[in-house]
Amino acid sequence: MRLPPAAPLTGALLLTLTALTGTALTGTARAGDGPDGTERAAAPGPSVERISHSRLDDRALYFVSYNGLVNNNSFQKNGVLTHRGHQYAAWYTEDRSAVIARRALGGTGWQTLTLDHRLTVDDSHNVISMGVSETDGRMHILLDSHSDGLYYVKSAAGLMNAPEEHAWSREAFGPVRTDLDGVHLTDRFTYPQFVATPEGRLQLSYRAGVSGNGRNGLAEYDGTGWRALGEWSSSTGTYRSEHGSSSTRNMYLHGIDYSGDGTLHAFYTWREGSNAVMCAPGGLTNHDTGYVHSTDRGRTWRNAGGTVVGSTGGADRVAVDDPGTVADPLNPDHALMNQESQATDSRHRPHAVISYVPGRFGQCSGDYVRDREANGRAFHVYRDDAGDWHKTEIPMPLGSSQRTKLAFDRHDNAYAVLPRGRIAAASASSGWTDWKLLDEAGDLNAFGEVVLDETRLHEDGVLSFMYQERSAGTTPSPIHVVDFALPD
Repeated sequence: MRLPPAAPLTGALLLTLTALTGTALTGTARAGDGPDGTERAAAPGPSVERISHSRLDDRALYFVSYNGLVNNNSFQKNGVLTHRGHQYAAWYTEDRSAVIARRALGGTGWQTLTLDHRLTVDDSHNVISMGVSETDGRMHILLDSHSDGLYYVKSAAGLMNAPEEHAWSREAFGPVRTDLDGVHLTDRFTYPQFVATPEGRLQLSYRAGVSGNGRNGLAEYDGTGWRALGEWSSSTGTYRSEHGSSSTRNMYLHGIDYSGDGTLHAFYTWREGSNAVMCAPGGLTNHDTGYVHSTDRGRTWRNAGGTVVGSTGGADRVAVDDPGTVADPLNPDHALMNQESQATDSRHRPHAVISYVPGRFGQCSGDYVRDREANGRAFHVYRDDAGDWHKTEIPMPLGSSQRTKLAFDRHDNAYAVLPRGRIAAASASSGWTDWKLLDEAGDLNAFGEVVLDETRLHEDGVLSFMYQERSAGTTPSPIHVVDFALPD
């Protein structure tokens, strides 16, 4: 049974909104779990141990816009990544130059290089995102775009697949271009997110258009060149709330990621183009948590039940009224945040973290920043093996308008990196209902959102994220990478 999304929560802060089944989850030990039928030890619960803390830059560029920083935004995929034993980080330094750095895993010394590009405008959307094409060993970088043109640069072949054999220098990268090696995607480009396919190709997710009237698109690099696959979400149709209606929107992704079985997953929320759908003009027009997936590398999209609801580059795109696409319903009156976080566990189940102001604090958010800082809460949402959706409140007040990152260890324990770098976790054995705070992160002095190294979790099981220290005005501040060991 699902409670209405705006209904007040009762009892303990930790509330599961759908009944959990009695099925044993990954990370829960049972007799006979061993490959020879013998009993094996119970999997450990979640834990973190800080093992490394390195400073990238004493004076990284600092300004606050859209309540965020250009060097640390939740949609920055990937601002930090790991590939073949080396970790890479990207940021803008004090003079607005784009900087890329690398280090060998286990080391604290970073090698830096400066690209031939400086940030053009004080806009926190204009992040740096990196990707790796395994087929030819290149790094790909997109940066400095918000509903306008793009800036793109790629490395020499082999740089990423054999880092010990290549000098880390500006000469290892080609010129900064305003297209993808001759491929033009859109005149209004935002939110580049690179994702590697199971075969080693590199895909690029992006938005074409503007907030409230945009479409998600995909492009693909096969080792020889880029090609546009097309757009796959719709901005048209009518959405109606109890307050009014809207005829345009865009799908804000919480992420786009492949699970181990080759399925491409996408959680999202819709943002309407008209404020008429809100109870008050100072809120957010975001509504509903949606979910679709693709089993053919993003060519067609299916709802959770497996029905095709759209195709990439085709006439039928994923739309606001497509059946079976809503994982968690919520109207636009609760300051639901866009572009939060998602991940999959070892059994390929999709999970997301969303956040909003629960109904127990009121039924109308008239100032989304103030209301989220005062009463915002994060929730863990996932779909079980039987196809049912579950939602549990993470019982730590956000105290922030900003977003949370989600990750899993090898035992399927879940970790939520909350604003300011605080780490909460829940065990797989509980069905992810026993959320607790593991690290207060008070010594970090982190501004808010962090950039999670999603690829390092798979490389060596370390939870690693980049954060920038809080400053004032436009005074530059240090930017860091901090690493935590998770259970073996």
